[in-house]
Amino acid sequence: MAALLLLCLLFLIGGHRSLACPHLCSCQGVQVDCSGKSLTSASMPSSFPAGTNELLLHDNLLSTIPNGLLDDLNELLSVSLHGNPWMCDCGILYLRAWLRRQPAHLTSHLGVNCSSPPSLRGRSVVYLTEEEVLETCHYWYCNLALASLGSLIVFVVMQAALLVALVIFLKRFERLTREAKRTTEESFTVGDDH
Repeated sequence: MAALLLLCLLFLIGGHRSLACPHLCSCQGVQVDCSGKSLTSASMPSSFPAGTNELLLHDNLLSTIPNGLLDDLNELLSVSLHGNPWMCDCGILYLRAWLRRQPAHLTSHLGVNCSSPPSLRGRSVVYLTEEEVLETCHYWYCNLALASLGSLIVFVVMQAALLVALVIFLKRFERLTREAKRTTEESFTVGDDH
């Protein structure tokens, strides 16, 4: 019972870091080795064991690091991130900021170079300016807004065309009604004259 209470207390206090070694990685003491496992940003472990002080993520297929993934690794002394195809668009801002916060004596940033876009290929992520990264961002919601605006314009044009067609139909119907009324009146008056 006491062990269960202790586990619940650790979970509630913020012990959300698992003690277990992440799937596809190997752990030896405080070293977590996820290198050369063909990990992608989508298949990355969602957390690493508490107390990890060496994290090996090199030679994978990582293009970004999920936001906040490294923030709680307070005992981290070394991270190897080289040999990954880093995509230096908006998704790299977290990694860039994390690398910039690391002490100068750590070499986590070495070999963390952009693979794309072509304008930034080969550049070190840590030395990118925010403006350079933001220039490469493709804000999907801008494209969505343009598509929505285009759809709205098409919708309004179609509504206007339908309104014009309705007005023309009503005018013709009114004219036909007047002609039918006049023809009916004429046929009654002609019938009365006989």
